[in-house]
Amino acid sequence: MKTVNTSPFDDQKPGTSGLRKQTCHFQQPDYLENFVQSIFFAMANSDESCAGKTLVVGGDGRFFNLQAIQTIVKMAAANGFSKLLVGKNGILSTPAASLLIRKYKTDGGIILSASHNPGGENGDFGIKYNTPNGGPAPEKVTDAIYKNTLSISEYKITEYDDIDLSVPGIISLDKLNVEIIDSVVDYTEMMQEIFDFDLMKKGVADNTLSLCFDAMHAVTGPYAQEIFINQLGINQENVINAKPLPDFGGGHPDPNQAHAKELTDIMYSASDINTSPDLGAASDGDGDRNMILGKQFFVTPSDSLAIMTANLSEIKAYKSGISGVARSMPTSQAADKVAEKLGIPCYETPTGWKFFGNLLDDNKITLCGEESFGSGSNHIREKDGIWAVLFWLNLLAIKKQSVKDIVTAHWATYGRHYYARHDYEAIDTDAANKLMETLRNSLPDIKSKTLGNYTIKEACDFSYTDPIDGSVSEKQGIIIQLSPDSRIIFRLSGTGTQGATLRVYLEKYETDISKQSLDTTQVLQTLAELSKSIADIANLTGRAEPDVVT
Repeated sequence: MKTVNTSPFDDQKPGTSGLRKQTCHFQQPDYLENFVQSIFFAMANSDESCAGKTLVVGGDGRFFNLQAIQTIVKMAAANGFSKLLVGKNGILSTPAASLLIRKYKTDGGIILSASHNPGGENGDFGIKYNTPNGGPAPEKVTDAIYKNTLSISEYKITEYDDIDLSVPGIISLDKLNVEIIDSVVDYTEMMQEIFDFDLMKKGVADNTLSLCFDAMHAVTGPYAQEIFINQLGINQENVINAKPLPDFGGGHPDPNQAHAKELTDIMYSASDINTSPDLGAASDGDGDRNMILGKQFFVTPSDSLAIMTANLSEIKAYKSGISGVARSMPTSQAADKVAEKLGIPCYETPTGWKFFGNLLDDNKITLCGEESFGSGSNHIREKDGIWAVLFWLNLLAIKKQSVKDIVTAHWATYGRHYYARHDYEAIDTDAANKLMETLRNSLPDIKSKTLGNYTIKEACDFSYTDPIDGSVSEKQGIIIQLSPDSRIIFRLSGTGTQGATLRVYLEKYETDISKQSLDTTQVLQTLAELSKSIADIANLTGRAEPDVVT
């Protein structure tokens, strides 16, 4: 063991999902080490050591993943940890990491991922700490980690040779035992407890249920191989891009119709719609996000959460009912309508899965989701891509309806929330901050305006008080509530690594069944133009149009 003198970096403040930077930034001498040691300081016992503690370690397989794990192992040994559970070949999906932390009652986990961001030597890298409940560290913990990064003067590391991560088993490094595990096994067992595998397997065998899954050359490839192919009997060729690659095959592992183009083409381009798979699905870099497609039909994440809420009792593990549901503030209010009819609470939280943790732990909610292609339940404390795909596959097997029929029937009952997100990416950070501050300062004036056929009902800067611990999160985004039932929301994303991303969310509620099958872009066009005007986007950012619309 040796102690290495170091100096703080001033840019190690975690965002909504840990610390994310370009890969080359993490490869700077001492950069990774400083942040890992700052995590260990935050975890330390009263004697300032981590003696006797256990930790889950793994990542999404992106470039620099393996080297980072070796560094973490050597630093864990020097800091007194007694055991590490490390994913085989360094591979560990974020949902599986949450499961392992909870199942084996560890002191938390370090997950190496930049989620849906591009990978490779010129891509992005990320690291985050999950607490013993299996969820992302709450703000009080990330604040403590950040405080440590600003004062760090040394870190501890051992000089062991790199260990072999390819073979399951236990490796002893003096007082530290490193267990290499195949996390697919534990995860598969949990999915079998939640869903009716026999029913789905029968549907696949009878050719009444089919799936095409795109792993996007990311972490879910091994999980898809075991669950969809080995357990359910899906044809090998229907699981595409299944081999995890350090650069995700040169692709962008964000499960939307633009980046999962191969899957989208399969679901939309068949000359005979009946030849398309019943369900198309994709997951992202670390396996926590999902996209759901039917035959020539896209399901918005907001609608997916609402439909899950309305149909949860159909699924084996949730027969006893639902205590409540939560959604992030920018997610459409579709789940609210279901909760109202079911007589259960619906919580509105800031963006970031960590805000669901206390609600789940206190059994105030059973389901939760975000508009950014994430959904999950109380089975773990992360969003879960494979879980969401299995939910839809199981629901199709039960209802024996198409994806489109399930969604349109839901709209007929609860109304449709037309919804879109406009992203202005990599804009100047100062310009983005000025835009948001200008909006905040103009809220009193905005409240009195009439915009065309719309009247502004309310305009506020969203603030959240956690109902469990009383913690307050302020300045989480600007909400413009309009009449008739519509919303425009502005917020800055915390997941990018270059500049700032301005996200603008548009939502319009429609109860008239005859108007529930219109083109989303057309329905939201007026709101889109109003959003540009209200925030003066072109003038303040230099961007006349969004870079991405989802």
